[in-house]
Amino acid sequence: MKDKRMILHSLKAKLRNSFNIAVAQVDDEDKWQKAVLAVVSVGKNRQNLNSNLSEVVNFVEAFGNLNLIDYEMEII
Repeated sequence: MKDKRMILHSLKAKLRNSFNIAVAQVDDEDKWQKAVLAVVSVGKNRQNLNSNLSEVVNFVEAFGNLNLIDYEMEII
């Protein structure tokens, strides 16, 4: 669990600093091999938001010792 917390803390800090977004773990806090993160961004139009969130997904996919299993995007 300690390793998971360190990896997630690093990932969340890098996402916040690189993309100016809000990030929080929203599920699976008690499972060492899995985490569910929520990412929130505010923007002027859908194109910019979609592009920014796609870059976030690419960043997470390339980040260290983790695998992105699934993701959803919802733009309101």
